[in-house]
Amino acid sequence: MSILVVGSVAFDSVETPFGKADDVLGGSATYFSTSASYFTDVRLVAVIGEDFPDIHVAQLKEKGIDLAGLKKVPGKTFRWKGRYDYDLNQAHTLETHLNVFSSFNPEIPESYKDSPFVFLANIDPELQMKVLEQVKRPRLVACDTMNFWIEGKPDALKKLLKNVDLFVINEGEAREFSGQASLVKAAKYILNGGPKTLIIKRGEYGALMFNGKSMFSAPAYPLEDIFDPTGAGDTFAGGLMGYLANTGDLSEENIRKAIVFGSVMASFNVEAFSLERLNVLTLEEIRGRFSEFKRLTHFEDI
Repeated sequence: MSILVVGSVAFDSVETPFGKADDVLGGSATYFSTSASYFTDVRLVAVIGEDFPDIHVAQLKEKGIDLAGLKKVPGKTFRWKGRYDYDLNQAHTLETHLNVFSSFNPEIPESYKDSPFVFLANIDPELQMKVLEQVKRPRLVACDTMNFWIEGKPDALKKLLKNVDLFVINEGEAREFSGQASLVKAAKYILNGGPKTLIIKRGEYGALMFNGKSMFSAPAYPLEDIFDPTGAGDTFAGGLMGYLANTGDLSEENIRKAIVFGSVMASFNVEAFSLERLNVLTLEEIRGRFSEFKRLTHFEDI
């Protein structure tokens, strides 16, 4: 089943203790769609400027991503510059140039409006709501957000969550949004606002899933080489949603598997800058690491 993703396509300049990369392909919708494309068909809605090279468009097309919703408009593409210290869970933003993204007003192509799965990547919650007003009864609506919107547009975000099935957020944002130190209490607060399922991303510590009935914890994969965590959360969401769309199974058991596939994809993403690692992945590698996750967490009952 197809996934509609609405978010950003950008150029990133990133520096970590292990290297740097300038003006490389990034953006929430880019990471999400590349990750999800290994599992299912992806329809991308985003905006780019006149400076966006054809080679990057070709790169996305090679992954089978439908770009009918990718608009090129006069101006420059969104740019972000950041730095990570040895605590790779925390990005330090050095520069943000929204450029054409500042006037992004997502218009969903007619051929996308029947998408059974919808992912609203990190954009203004009012724009996320506008997307939902254009689509036709999706089976699953999922969204992400960030502290900027939690602080700047809390009412719009709360309104959006009443229309969302699955909410993905990191642990700091979960605490900020709920006002609770405990992630268990934070989850209860957020679930009371509308979503059926909440997934809290915890960086190198994995992810937690809450649905009001049970909890599930998935670890992060222990890696030898970590170069760049940029886009790891969006890559996680792409693997998660891609697997759900591929199977069409929204049971709790399958959501747990989808979380592990999301963690698998995120673990590959951080092994190189930008989309370098994701672009050369094979399905055999993905399945192999999924099996390694299973062995990593398996133990016998008493």
